[in-house]
Amino acid sequence: MEHNDAGRDRYALIAPIVTTLITLPLGLGAFGFAGLSPMACDSCNGEAARRFDDSFGTAFAVFQAGLVVALVLLVAAWALPWQRRNAAKRVLLAALAPAAVLVAWLLFYGMVDWP
Repeated sequence: MEHNDAGRDRYALIAPIVTTLITLPLGLGAFGFAGLSPMACDSCNGEAARRFDDSFGTAFAVFQAGLVVALVLLVAAWALPWQRRNAAKRVLLAALAPAAVLVAWLLFYGMVDWP
């Protein structure tokens, strides 16, 4: 029996489903943390508040860009044609989506000048 790389991959749904179930809650949780983090400087005033606000603005923009990258990777994992020859690409895209959320969150956390 000949192996046909162009044939339909019956396991093509597994990687996108798994990554969706991981990436979306992870992204929502990270977004919630980032959205609530300005409360860390509620009691700040003067120079500490200014440093926090300046760093938060930049860090939040980077964080949002990272979430967009994760969403693009997630959509790409779903949109890739359901053929066997795309299986490795699909799994790679699926694995990179939650990793992009984690990298975005780590960048955000590292860029903010916490009080």
